[in-house]
Formats: sequence, C-alpha cells, structure tokens
Amino acid sequence: MSHALIAPMLAHVGLAGFLYVLLTLARAPSIWGIGRRADGSNPWAEVEPRISANLSNQFEWPLLFYVACLLLIQAGVQSPLATWLAWGFIGGRLAHSLVQIGTGNVRLRGLVFTLNFLAALGLWALVLQRYLHG
Repeated sequence: MSHALIAPMLAHVGLAGFLYVLLTLARAPSIWGIGRRADGSNPWAEVEPRISANLSNQFEWPLLFYVACLLLIQAGVQSPLATWLAWGFIGGRLAHSLVQIGTGNVRLRGLVFTLNFLAALGLWALVLQRYLHG
C-alpha cells in the first residue's frame, strides 16, 4: 500500500531514532567514560537534558499527528493539503528539535511549536471533514 502520508510518518520515526543516537552519544562520557574530559567531566552535560527533553517531546503532540494520518489513510483520503500539512508538521518538529537542543530559547521554541500545532490541527480538520461529510 502506497500513500503520501507514509513518508512524513517515517521521517518522524527517523528523527526520533536520530535523537536516541544523539542522546546515547551525549550520555556516553558519564555512563561509559567514553569522551570524558581530563577532569572526568562530561563535555555534553549541559546539552544532554535538552536532548532528553526533546526526545520525550517526540512522544507527546506527534501522537495526534500519527492518529490523524492513520485515519486519513484508512479513509482513503489522498489530499495534497494533507500531504503539505504532514510535511509542515515534520519541518516544524525538526525546527523544534534544533531550537530546543541548540539554543534552549523557550520563546522561539514556542513559536516553532505553533507551526506543529497548526499543522496537526489542520490534519484533524481534514479528518473531521472526511468523517462528517464522507
């Protein structure tokens, strides 16, 4: 089965997988001693909590993204708008990760999150339209 919404969902799985690898690397100096500084400290200690928090974020709002995509797929909806919204959501997730991990700027992160929020709501509007109006 081929559907345009599968690719953005797989892209998000890839992002989550990448974040797991990044978190493992950031924790390696503390857990295994690999890459410790001469004084024994972890050079990634400051960024590790931000990576961890961002990884946790990948299992919150994106759940609603997945459910909307799966409902649209199940209903046989092949909509360019749905595809655009799904990729917009993924772009927003990627930007959110970069801002949260790279800067810690909460204001900018909130702005970027708004893109994810609106894209997911747009997908849910399409779900609602499909199930109310057939």
